[in-house]
Amino acid sequence: MASSSAPEQDKYRHYLSEEEVKNTKWRFGVPDYSVVNKLFDEGRTKIWPAGSLEDKVQRLVKTWEMEFFHKPNFDDFKTIDPKKFTFVLNGRKGLNLEEIGKLGGGYNPLLQTSLPEKFRGYNPDGETAESSHRTFTTTFPRGFALEILHVYSGPPVIVYKFRHWGYMEGPFKGHAPTGERVELYGMAIFEVDEEMRVVKVEFFFDPGQLLGGLLKGASLDGSAEEAASNCPVLRKTG
Repeated sequence: MASSSAPEQDKYRHYLSEEEVKNTKWRFGVPDYSVVNKLFDEGRTKIWPAGSLEDKVQRLVKTWEMEFFHKPNFDDFKTIDPKKFTFVLNGRKGLNLEEIGKLGGGYNPLLQTSLPEKFRGYNPDGETAESSHRTFTTTFPRGFALEILHVYSGPPVIVYKFRHWGYMEGPFKGHAPTGERVELYGMAIFEVDEEMRVVKVEFFFDPGQLLGGLLKGASLDGSAEEAASNCPVLRKTG
């Protein structure tokens, strides 16, 4: 499922060749997307022609997500301009890379919330990049696949609709796995420069679509969840 050696070039993501992998620092070890690629191939609803705008945007977004989750060193990022990059969620205040780092990276910037803490199914303020990644790879052992459903405009301002999905086959924050598919739909805007590096990202989606599906399971004691979350293989996926 995961390997300590460099993977073959990923068919949906750039910058994962043997040479590039060797010269990059990785947060959780070299990521292995073979399992989530299988989930994607089996569950996608769109097959875009190679080289089409939709195919290029899908590869850009998947590669950006890979770097966003797995590269701790900003200088190793190739999909963005680190000096100009801004991240915006649902119209909130924009964040630069340093501010994203303070949030812990990973899913935390994507799940920012104004809800009081007692109502949060997932509290990004109390999570690190490590704990966030461990939580979601445990919950989605086959990964959380992404497909581009529609591209409304091309560079320099790319506007697209996306779908994320996975199967809740592991526990989540004290809730038992349901085995059900959990889906999330949304819109995003990627502003790119003349070198196709992203300088600004805006996401628009309802986090409740994701969290609602993860909080349906029966309550668990902590030992079952801890055992599942300690698997070292899962940390290198998705």
